[in-house]
Amino acid sequence: MTAPGPTGAPVRRPGDAPRAALPGGPDEPHEPDEPSGLPEGGGGSGRQRTGARPAGPAGHEPREEPAGGQEATSGPKTSLGGGPDSTADAATAPAAGSYHPVGAEEDLLAVRHAVRAATVEAGFGLIDQTRIVTAASELARNAYVYGGGGTLEMEILHRSGQRGLRLTFRDRGPGITDLDRALTDGFTTGGGLGHGLGGARRLMHEFQVRSTAGEGTAVTVIHWNER
Repeated sequence: MTAPGPTGAPVRRPGDAPRAALPGGPDEPHEPDEPSGLPEGGGGSGRQRTGARPAGPAGHEPREEPAGGQEATSGPKTSLGGGPDSTADAATAPAAGSYHPVGAEEDLLAVRHAVRAATVEAGFGLIDQTRIVTAASELARNAYVYGGGGTLEMEILHRSGQRGLRLTFRDRGPGITDLDRALTDGFTTGGGLGHGLGGARRLMHEFQVRSTAGEGTAVTVIHWNER
């Protein structure tokens, strides 16, 4: 039995049975909630779990590039994060890319039409359209004839109000054994347009090629709309 104390609070006498404490009451200190490790609202600057790979855009597979090998680059080195074969600065926002096979003779014509349509969408004038389509035709034929077929990825870029077009050709062929010679303007060993890799580099604002013997070649070119 208890009697009120001087301040009105009950005073426990010897022999009284302990009474159950109510959660949060004066007899039981309230323990603070454990921190969740995330800021309130679940967003903001919460730390990302290590080891988790962020998902890419739907339908896009992570890029795989030949390890090591030869590499040559021309034009402003403004790499867009994501792979050694991509060129554009960090402020560049690419539109969703489109993929086209380069595995048969009829694919070469389809690539020309697709690239031409992309240049129109990006607002290029007729002269620049012709330059880009010419470079794309040569690179597509190289991938088909010498690389045993491959793919073309096209992306329209946006940079500080300026639009551009990026073309990336990939193949899994034998690779280029002498990259310096292959980049000589006009060098070709087959029935191409006579421009070769050197011609494609000359026609485009930015150019990058990576090739590894036995693993294939990846060529990326960018042309910016200067109008």
